[in-house]
Amino acid sequence: MNLFGGTINNLENGLSYATVKNKTIAQNIANNDTPNYKAKDVSFSKMLNEAQNTYIQANRTDQRHIDFSAKKSTPGVYSYTNLRYRENGNGVDMDKEQASLAENTIYYNALIDRINGKLNTLQTVIKGGN
Repeated sequence: MNLFGGTINNLENGLSYATVKNKTIAQNIANNDTPNYKAKDVSFSKMLNEAQNTYIQANRTDQRHIDFSAKKSTPGVYSYTNLRYRENGNGVDMDKEQASLAENTIYYNALIDRINGKLNTLQTVIKGGN
């Protein structure tokens, strides 16, 4: 039974995206001084496409069929291949990364607030409006 018409599931997917983006930004910041490190980013559209194609499973109609499923570990993450920000080949722009981190934090907190609102609504209904 889907209580919110898929809203909680969509918010959960948004949180997954924000978490992967946050980890990617943190990795870029941590490698700020690493020579030849190329900055990484997360694309929501790439993550969505890969997530739709990630969990492919075969339907076994016979015991002799091979059971398989394909999974990817970090969908949507890609590197800037031709970006060279500094002389040592490093592609991390700290100002951009800090701005992205702040933007992603606001996005994540907004999703958390929306989920809390949905759950508070459910709690109010369960208690009978009191």
